[in-house]
Amino acid sequence: MVTYTIDTPAFDMIDITSYVREAVRASGVEEGCALVYCPHTTAAITINENADADVVRDLKLAWGDIFADRSDFRHAEGNSAAHLKSSAIGASELIPVSNHALVLGTWQGIYFCEFDGPRTRRFHVQVMSG
Repeated sequence: MVTYTIDTPAFDMIDITSYVREAVRASGVEEGCALVYCPHTTAAITINENADADVVRDLKLAWGDIFADRSDFRHAEGNSAAHLKSSAIGASELIPVSNHALVLGTWQGIYFCEFDGPRTRRFHVQVMSG
């Protein structure tokens, strides 16, 4: 397993595809899969379009609307909306590996989603053969 550390802004999607590609290359695995996992409860991992920055902008706007902060939330840290986003998006993605490379669609990228930054965050990549 490879662990990466990144510094994140307050609320953003950070393209981590290059990190995951590097982990796959370094593993030497020809056929299998790569698990990308986020060990934080106010962040997430997702796959989405990485060709048009407006997609990221639109996702952030929609998530802000769908999971808006509310005055009646009781969590003492005041970041319940970030926990909701994290649970809805998910902590991991599993991506096939073939021919020593990630199997992603033409427009797909892997994103670390920060919902409660700025912070120093970690994510793990486990490349498995099979």
